[in-house]
Amino acid sequence: MKAILAEFLGTFWLVLGGCGSAVLAAAFPEVGIGLHGVSLAFGLTVLTMAFAVGHISGGHFNPAVSVGLWAGGRFPVAKLPGYVLAQVLGGIAAGGVLYLIASGAPGFDVAKGFASNGYGAHSPGGYSLTAALVCEVVMTAFFLIIILGVTAPHAPKGFAPIAIGLALTLIHLISIPVTNTSVNPARSTGVAVFVGDWALDQLWLFWVAPIAGAVIGAMVHQFLGRGAND
Repeated sequence: MKAILAEFLGTFWLVLGGCGSAVLAAAFPEVGIGLHGVSLAFGLTVLTMAFAVGHISGGHFNPAVSVGLWAGGRFPVAKLPGYVLAQVLGGIAAGGVLYLIASGAPGFDVAKGFASNGYGAHSPGGYSLTAALVCEVVMTAFFLIIILGVTAPHAPKGFAPIAIGLALTLIHLISIPVTNTSVNPARSTGVAVFVGDWALDQLWLFWVAPIAGAVIGAMVHQFLGRGAND
């Protein structure tokens, strides 16, 4: 139960910190943090909570990461349902808190997107479904290659949260214009449920693509590690 709670809290912080920076601070008058700040915020959420509770749950905070770790032989399948449920509930709880905060400002309109992920007309750059699919699969695959690599037994100890947080920052720097960056079904679900409409209609992609990418990343890592001391 401590691990489940740690995953709930970690995912809560990821969605509140990452999506919160996008909704509340990205375009704030005169001192908005922009794309660079939002990217860094997402990376910092993972970095800080991985150090804080990673020793309790492993610091997944993402259903795709949990599936990828299982596919890579690092996580038992029996724990998957509990972890995924905790992550999704953590994301939705964070979305609720963010909604309460954001709706306190004049002119707030959840229909403007609320940091939801999307493609086509709902992509920040107008990117197609195919572009969004490829982007999410590739970004998540590399995320898992990095996670599995920096947490391998032979990797330097104590630095994994830094590498993982910076990897997530880089992923956002690349892909925010394409999909607003998911690579995390819980992150996508946590805000989509409050937008409804198109955000829920397109949510399927931000479950399918990250999970597919995570499995591909795990397979690549396993291939690279064959014969190595992993």
